[in-house]
Amino acid sequence: MTKQASPYAAVGGAKSVSLPIGTWVGAQANVAVAKYLLEHELGYHVDTVQVDEQPAWDALSQGRVDAILEDWGHPEEEQRYVKDKKTVTAGGGNGVIGHIGWWVPKYWADKHPDVTDWKNLDKYADQLRTAESGKKGQLLDGSPSFVTNDKALVKNLNLNYEVVFAGSEAAQITQIKQFAKEKKPFLTYWYEPQWLFNQVPMVEVKLPEYTEACGEKGAKDPKSIDCAYPIVPLQKYFNTDFANSGSTAAKFLKNFSWTKADQNEVSESVASDGLTTDQAAKRWVEKHPDAWKRWLPKEAKQ
Repeated sequence: MTKQASPYAAVGGAKSVSLPIGTWVGAQANVAVAKYLLEHELGYHVDTVQVDEQPAWDALSQGRVDAILEDWGHPEEEQRYVKDKKTVTAGGGNGVIGHIGWWVPKYWADKHPDVTDWKNLDKYADQLRTAESGKKGQLLDGSPSFVTNDKALVKNLNLNYEVVFAGSEAAQITQIKQFAKEKKPFLTYWYEPQWLFNQVPMVEVKLPEYTEACGEKGAKDPKSIDCAYPIVPLQKYFNTDFANSGSTAAKFLKNFSWTKADQNEVSESVASDGLTTDQAAKRWVEKHPDAWKRWLPKEAKQ
């Protein structure tokens, strides 16, 4: 993430945009489609770099990347860069509603419907033990870099569980698929939108209801969280200079907004069908011209 100008920047009249890619496939889907259209419809060269969520904010503030297309809520960074330093500008929603929660497989919940209430989880802890969780039940998380309150929740709700990190979204998916193949029970941190629900139906475990008071308390002290994750309209953020540039790319990315179904379609093409991100983007763009043509700025439609 060192500052490097695009090799295309020195070419006369060349236009370039730099986008960070989050480490989950939904973020890859956003960037893939935006990149494809910026390059094929608007004549830009797009540089991409895979980076965790918090470092992406730092890079955005410093102008090393131009836009984050999917943020799940980083109040500290928003306060520092948007409100205080004003080096980052809010870019509006990307159209997708995000929700993090705890989930169990439907085939298990059908046999034990009470497992979908957090108050009954300890009753099933023995069934969810793994080598990694020891004598406690396993709560499977993905990457430690993702937005997660799970360690605080387990402690504050006094649950007999151990949070075990798979290490990445891909590793977590592999484990979930293996559990499902063997029809084993599991409890996992998971989120919507996510294409895996199409292949492994899951049921959400009801945690204590999220309230603004709980959210405010958690923002001040993340270790105090004792309620469910909020429903989050996923947001875009731009480097302020990029946002104010008036460029066609900035206008296009401000207009970029699609649905959960759109994102899942591209995500599943990549994660399950084996397409490259460019191939998946091309497939979606060719199938949905009415959706993306609305994102093109007026000057690009002439």
